[in-house]
Amino acid sequence: MLNDLNSIIQPIITLCSQLVPILLAVVGAVGALWCILLGVKYAKADDPQEHEKAKKGLINAIVGFVLIFVLLIMLKIGTTVFTEWWANYEFI
Repeated sequence: MLNDLNSIIQPIITLCSQLVPILLAVVGAVGALWCILLGVKYAKADDPQEHEKAKKGLINAIVGFVLIFVLLIMLKIGTTVFTEWWANYEFI
């Protein structure tokens, strides 16, 4: 039974370990470009309503990307903790 579970879990752990750095890079690049575009929109806004709308959009984008980074880092840490737990767990 243990070998069956290892054959299921190991590919998932390997996939997560390989995808997290790639996802961090992609989210970082997209986040930077999106924030630059929203910053330009904020700077070019003439109407006070447009200015406020662009400001709220920029703040929401920054909060969203920070949240995504935190969740990806938590996934990486959680994968490491789970792998250590799985290696040291004694099955009855």
